[in-house]
Amino acid sequence: MRTLQIAAAGMSAQQMRVEVISNNLANMNTTGYNARRAEFADLHYQQMARPGTISSATGTVLPTGIQLGLGVRPTSVSMIVQPGVSVATGGDLDLAIEGEGYLEVTLPDGSAAYTRDGGLKLTGDGLVVTSDGHPVVPNVTVPADAQSVSINAEGEIYAHFRDRVEPELLGQFALAGFPNPRGLEAIGSNLFRESPASGPSLAAAPGQDGLGTLRQGYLEESSVDPVKEVTELIEAQRGYELNSKVISAADQMLGAMVQIR
Repeated sequence: MRTLQIAAAGMSAQQMRVEVISNNLANMNTTGYNARRAEFADLHYQQMARPGTISSATGTVLPTGIQLGLGVRPTSVSMIVQPGVSVATGGDLDLAIEGEGYLEVTLPDGSAAYTRDGGLKLTGDGLVVTSDGHPVVPNVTVPADAQSVSINAEGEIYAHFRDRVEPELLGQFALAGFPNPRGLEAIGSNLFRESPASGPSLAAAPGQDGLGTLRQGYLEESSVDPVKEVTELIEAQRGYELNSKVISAADQMLGAMVQIR
């Protein structure tokens, strides 16, 4: 009886949908987080009678046929590439990316990763790093005697000193863009890796080649919409319950068949 397998596939799909929604809600306060969406497709069909089959000697053709679906399967959990709202923090090293692009960081193994989390920090040596201590590319070191740091929209970093009138240019942050940002591989800690699906990174100065600009003293909030997520959570819960009722109905039908004497 195919009904049991079809309903079980439906319950599994709704369970995955709930897991994606719960992850979105868990990250509703994560800086730079983009909401995810579970996507599904129907499984293959059993062709009891193919459409267009000749059904009589006179050449009558079946207009629709009999095609029995065998359930549902997950196809992807895609990232909704939509910037969150920029919120003022006042921090000298807090950066919000207004538009497309990612900051590039260097992982401990020397490989590159990318993030939209602009909550940057300083090490004891003055190196600009992420909250997890990964250096931002290119490496920028702030002198110990600098009174403050300013970063303009183009990513240029200036250090201000008490005994100097003119600030000192320390470097310039770059942004990385991708042909398909949804294809980036999420590795946790607000970091992504380049993948064959994302295409190669295209680095440029902020404001060039279609990339966004930087805003100092702001952080990008998560793009999760709690009202939408809760609504979809209710829909997924109802879908799960309906599929469980189908299993109960199929079980009752099997029970009635077994009891026939």
